[in-house]
Amino acid sequence: MAKTSVPTGNTKGEAKAPGLILPLAVLTLLAGATGGGVGIQLASTVAKSVTEQVKAKPAEPETPPMRYSSKDTLMEPLKPIVANLAAPSQTFVRIEASIIYRNGALPNAQIAAAEIRDDFMGYLRTLSLSQIEGPSGLLHLREDLNERAKLRTQGHVDELVLETLVVQ
Repeated sequence: MAKTSVPTGNTKGEAKAPGLILPLAVLTLLAGATGGGVGIQLASTVAKSVTEQVKAKPAEPETPPMRYSSKDTLMEPLKPIVANLAAPSQTFVRIEASIIYRNGALPNAQIAAAEIRDDFMGYLRTLSLSQIEGPSGLLHLREDLNERAKLRTQGHVDELVLETLVVQ
Protein backbone atom coordinates (compact mmCIF):
# COMPACT_ATOMS: atom_id res chain seq x y z
CA MET A 1 0.00 0.00 0.00
CA ALA A 2 1.05 3.36 -0.85
CA LYS A 3 0.93 6.08 1.63
CA THR A 4 -1.02 9.06 0.57
CA SER A 5 -1.11 12.20 2.50
CA VAL A 6 -4.47 13.69 3.29
CA PRO A 7 -4.51 17.42 3.82
CA THR A 8 -5.65 18.12 7.38
CA GLY A 9 -6.48 21.73 6.86
CA ASN A 10 -5.80 24.88 5.02
CA THR A 11 -2.25 25.92 5.65
CA LYS A 12 -3.02 29.44 4.54
CA GLY A 13 -5.77 29.74 7.23
CA GLU A 14 -3.41 28.60 9.94
CA ALA A 15 -0.95 31.26 8.98
CA LYS A 16 -3.63 33.99 9.20
CA ALA A 17 -4.75 33.09 12.73
CA PRO A 18 -1.53 34.24 14.46
CA GLY A 19 -1.62 37.35 12.28
CA LEU A 20 -5.08 38.35 13.63
CA ILE A 21 -4.26 37.81 17.29
CA LEU A 22 -1.56 40.46 17.43
CA PRO A 23 -3.72 43.34 16.04
CA LEU A 24 -6.65 42.31 18.26
CA ALA A 25 -4.42 42.29 21.33
CA VAL A 26 -3.04 45.74 20.42
CA LEU A 27 -6.54 47.14 19.87
CA THR A 28 -7.74 45.66 23.19
CA LEU A 29 -4.84 47.22 25.07
CA LEU A 30 -5.41 50.55 23.29
CA ALA A 31 -9.14 50.49 24.17
CA GLY A 32 -8.39 49.66 27.81
CA ALA A 33 -5.82 52.45 28.07
CA THR A 34 -8.20 54.96 26.45
CA GLY A 35 -11.08 53.96 28.79
CA GLY A 36 -8.83 54.19 31.82
CA GLY A 37 -7.56 57.63 30.77
CA VAL A 38 -11.08 58.97 30.18
CA GLY A 39 -12.20 57.54 33.55
CA ILE A 40 -9.32 59.18 35.40
CA GLN A 41 -10.00 62.52 33.68
CA LEU A 42 -13.74 62.40 34.54
CA ALA A 43 -13.02 61.44 38.15
CA SER A 44 -10.59 64.32 38.58
CA THR A 45 -13.09 66.76 37.01
CA VAL A 46 -15.84 65.62 39.37
CA ALA A 47 -13.53 65.80 42.38
CA LYS A 48 -12.42 69.29 41.39
CA SER A 49 -16.00 70.57 41.01
CA VAL A 50 -17.05 69.06 44.34
CA THR A 51 -14.17 70.69 46.20
CA GLU A 52 -14.98 74.04 44.55
CA GLN A 53 -18.60 73.76 45.67
CA VAL A 54 -17.59 72.88 49.21
CA LYS A 55 -15.17 75.82 49.36
CA ALA A 56 -17.72 78.23 47.83
CA LYS A 57 -20.52 77.15 50.20
CA PRO A 58 -20.72 79.44 53.24
CA ALA A 59 -20.59 77.80 56.64
CA GLU A 60 -24.07 77.14 57.98
CA PRO A 61 -24.84 78.55 61.40
CA GLU A 62 -25.13 75.89 64.07
CA THR A 63 -28.50 77.15 65.29
CA PRO A 64 -31.10 79.03 63.28
CA PRO A 65 -31.68 82.62 64.35
CA MET A 66 -34.50 83.16 66.83
CA ARG A 67 -37.63 84.71 65.39
CA TYR A 68 -38.44 86.76 68.49
CA SER A 69 -35.12 87.47 70.11
CA SER A 70 -35.38 91.14 70.93
CA LYS A 71 -35.73 92.39 74.48
CA ASP A 72 -38.87 94.16 73.33
CA THR A 73 -40.78 90.87 72.94
CA LEU A 74 -42.58 89.22 75.85
CA MET A 75 -44.23 85.85 76.33
CA GLU A 76 -47.24 85.19 78.52
CA PRO A 77 -48.11 81.55 79.24
CA LEU A 78 -51.78 80.61 79.21
CA LYS A 79 -53.17 78.35 81.90
CA PRO A 80 -53.78 74.82 80.60
CA ILE A 81 -56.99 74.53 78.59
CA VAL A 82 -59.06 71.36 78.99
CA ALA A 83 -62.19 70.98 76.89
CA ASN A 84 -64.26 68.17 75.44
CA LEU A 85 -64.73 67.97 71.68
CA ALA A 86 -68.06 68.12 69.89
CA ALA A 87 -67.63 64.66 68.36
CA PRO A 88 -67.02 62.23 69.99
CA SER A 89 -68.22 64.03 73.11
CA GLN A 90 -66.24 61.85 75.54
CA THR A 91 -62.93 62.95 73.93
CA PHE A 92 -61.01 65.61 75.85
CA VAL A 93 -58.29 67.95 74.60
CA ARG A 94 -55.66 69.56 76.79
CA ILE A 95 -53.62 72.44 75.36
CA GLU A 96 -50.78 74.37 76.92
CA ALA A 97 -49.83 77.49 74.99
CA SER A 98 -48.21 80.90 75.29
CA ILE A 99 -48.79 84.18 73.53
CA ILE A 100 -45.97 86.35 72.20
CA TYR A 101 -46.46 90.11 72.11
CA ARG A 102 -44.48 93.33 72.03
CA ASN A 103 -43.70 95.12 75.26
CA GLY A 104 -46.44 97.67 75.94
CA ALA A 105 -48.80 96.32 73.25
CA LEU A 106 -51.15 94.77 75.82
CA PRO A 107 -52.14 96.96 78.77
CA ASN A 108 -52.74 93.92 80.98
CA ALA A 109 -51.33 90.69 79.61
CA GLN A 110 -52.93 88.45 82.27
CA ILE A 111 -56.43 89.68 81.41
CA ALA A 112 -55.75 89.25 77.68
CA ALA A 113 -54.43 85.72 78.34
CA ALA A 114 -57.58 84.83 80.32
CA GLU A 115 -59.84 86.15 77.53
CA ILE A 116 -57.85 84.23 74.90
CA ARG A 117 -58.02 81.07 77.02
CA ASP A 118 -61.79 81.41 77.35
CA ASP A 119 -62.14 81.97 73.60
CA PHE A 120 -60.02 78.89 72.86
CA MET A 121 -62.10 76.74 75.19
CA GLY A 122 -65.29 77.73 73.38
CA TYR A 123 -63.69 77.08 69.99
CA LEU A 124 -62.37 73.64 70.99
CA ARG A 125 -65.88 72.56 71.99
CA THR A 126 -67.01 73.06 68.38
CA LEU A 127 -64.35 70.79 66.84
CA SER A 128 -64.55 67.12 66.00
CA LEU A 129 -61.67 64.71 66.41
CA SER A 130 -61.28 64.28 62.64
CA GLN A 131 -60.60 68.03 62.27
CA ILE A 132 -57.46 67.91 64.41
CA GLU A 133 -56.07 64.55 63.28
CA GLY A 134 -52.74 64.39 61.50
CA PRO A 135 -50.18 67.05 60.67
CA SER A 136 -52.54 69.12 58.54
CA GLY A 137 -55.17 69.07 61.28
CA LEU A 138 -52.61 70.31 63.81
CA LEU A 139 -51.50 73.03 61.40
CA HIS A 140 -55.09 74.18 60.84
CA LEU A 141 -55.78 74.16 64.58
CA ARG A 142 -52.67 76.24 65.23
CA GLU A 143 -53.63 78.74 62.52
CA ASP A 144 -57.20 79.01 63.81
CA LEU A 145 -56.05 79.56 67.40
CA ASN A 146 -53.47 82.11 66.23
CA GLU A 147 -56.18 84.01 64.34
CA ARG A 148 -58.51 83.94 67.34
CA ALA A 149 -55.78 85.30 69.63
CA LYS A 150 -55.04 88.14 67.21
CA LEU A 151 -58.74 88.98 66.84
CA ARG A 152 -59.28 88.94 70.61
CA THR A 153 -56.42 91.43 71.17
CA GLN A 154 -57.01 93.57 68.04
CA GLY A 155 -53.76 92.32 66.48
CA HIS A 156 -51.50 92.99 69.47
CA VAL A 157 -50.51 89.33 69.82
CA ASP A 158 -47.73 88.45 67.38
CA GLU A 159 -48.02 84.68 67.65
CA LEU A 160 -49.43 81.82 69.64
CA VAL A 161 -47.01 79.05 70.56
CA LEU A 162 -48.55 75.63 71.16
CA GLU A 163 -46.45 73.91 73.78
CA THR A 164 -48.43 70.72 74.26
CA LEU A 165 -51.56 69.17 72.79
CA VAL A 166 -52.99 66.02 74.32
CA VAL A 167 -56.12 64.29 73.04
CA GLN A 168 -57.63 61.70 75.35
